[in-house]
This record gives sequence, C-alpha cells and structure tokens, in this order.
Amino acid sequence: MPKRTAVMRHMIADYLNVGTAEKAEYALMGTGFTTLDESPGAQTESVKYVNEKSSSSSVTGYETSFPFEADHIQEEKAVDALYMVGRNHYTGSDAEFEYVRVELWNKGTGQNEFEARKFLVSCEVSDYSGENKQVVKGNLNAVGDPILGTFNTETKTFTAATE
Repeated sequence: MPKRTAVMRHMIADYLNVGTAEKAEYALMGTGFTTLDESPGAQTESVKYVNEKSSSSSVTGYETSFPFEADHIQEEKAVDALYMVGRNHYTGSDAEFEYVRVELWNKGTGQNEFEARKFLVSCEVSDYSGENKQVVKGNLNAVGDPILGTFNTETKTFTAATE
C-alpha cells in the first residue's frame, strides 16, 4: 500500500510583517491564534451552449481570504498588530500587511528554507470580545495575486521565485 502523509496544520507557518515594507519584521502567527485558515474563493463562470445538455465552468479568478481568531496576548506582535487595525479603525493602506504562508513540508534549496507564498492582505477585524480573555476575530483579505517564492525561517526573509 502506498504511503499517505497528510499535511497537518502545524506544518504550515504563517508570518505577518509587523515592520515596514522597507524594513520587514516578520512575526510568527502561532501563539494566540486558535484559527488561521485559507479560503481561496475561486470565482467561476459557466456557459451552456445550445447543442449541449450540461453547462461548462471555468475558473476566472480568486478572492482569497484567511479567516482568523486569536486570543489577544499583548506580547504577541502579530495578534496585537491585527487588534490595532480594529481598535484604531484603520482603513486603506493603513490596514494592509505583508503576509507569508510557509509550507514546512516543502523544502527549498537552502538550509531552513521552504516554499512559500507572499500576499498583500487587508485586515478586516470583525469582532473583539470575550467574557474573560479577549479574542480578536476577522479576515485577512488578499489584495492582488500572491508572489511565489521561499521563506527562510531562521533569518525570516522571503525570496521571490525567478520566472
């Protein structure tokens, strides 16, 4: 029987740039986050020709979002950065971050280097609540297309793939 190795959630590492575009500071989105999923949101178009019984569909684009939920832990820079968007009612580019999703099972060519995708995302904070500890919830919504490349988990640097 062939081996079947399922990808587990801990094999995906997520990083949020809490610095600037000029001086990136990628914070691991780990501790505090209880949910951080990916919804590619494929957009489709269907057409049915007069000589066919069934419609044909094709993918025309994507509307990717990353729903998240996190306990608000003050020392966790990524959680706090997302909280600040909702707290201060940031809009436009003030609510945008560079976000890198790293496939830890998919090794790159260098040491501590893995296949990754970098997204520009807008942070949508939908809820901040909790009876005791406070929880921040929302979505990271993709702005444009992802950039394919690799991420070094030691130096926390993203390198775009050459085409």
